[in-house]
Amino acid sequence: MISFIHSFQSEWLKKKGTLAFWLVFVGSFFIPLIFLTRGIIYSADFLAETKSPMFWEVLISRSWQFMAILLLPLGLALATSLITQLEFRNNTWKQLNTTPQSLSVIYWSKFAVIIVMLLQFFLLFHIGIYLSALIPAILHGASDFYQRTVPFSSILKTAALFFVDCLPIVAIQYLVSLQFKNFLVPLSFGIGLLIASLIAVQWKYGYTIPYTYCMYNFFSAKQPKMVPAGVNFHYWAVGYFVGSALLGYFLYFNKKEKG
Repeated sequence: MISFIHSFQSEWLKKKGTLAFWLVFVGSFFIPLIFLTRGIIYSADFLAETKSPMFWEVLISRSWQFMAILLLPLGLALATSLITQLEFRNNTWKQLNTTPQSLSVIYWSKFAVIIVMLLQFFLLFHIGIYLSALIPAILHGASDFYQRTVPFSSILKTAALFFVDCLPIVAIQYLVSLQFKNFLVPLSFGIGLLIASLIAVQWKYGYTIPYTYCMYNFFSAKQPKMVPAGVNFHYWAVGYFVGSALLGYFLYFNKKEKG
């Protein structure tokens, strides 16, 4: 456990200043910044929206609409590939493998860094959503805004389900990235599966493609007919995540040339 903690700290330090590090911040605040700008410029529309008792529900739904369908899966494919490719890009795999830590610790500590970065993204994203409403409310003196209670339980449930549904993307991208030195291979693989999921989302067996689950999560509330009946895609997401993570570990552990 001590070895894992030290390895995690080392991997966490490596990603500072990288594109993946900045991708978390830029990606998490991108959609909230758009709504913030809209709320400031179009004050009449914002003030009218604050009068609705469903103000927060509508704002959360709009924010997740753009994030779940495209930006989150695409960002995960890019960030996971970037983090995993650090050793290939710096040609440091041999140095890493000679350190007094097991291959298991190396594999799972890198994986844990990506998961924690994902949690960081979710936290910053929701902070951004709150600020995108709070700042215009202060600037425009929207008294109705302060009468709207933030539905924390609903927000946490929604975030938790989206988190589960995007985990397969992390595991699969991690698996593929460890097998290829060229950064474009895992990135192209991720973009290809994302495009396939956009096409297959209305297919009755679309749930077999692991990049569709964030979309299904969003559509389950807005357009239930687009979600395959009788299928719990959250369970499928967990299954793909566990299976891909273990398969990735097996392939990495038995790979003859690790960098």
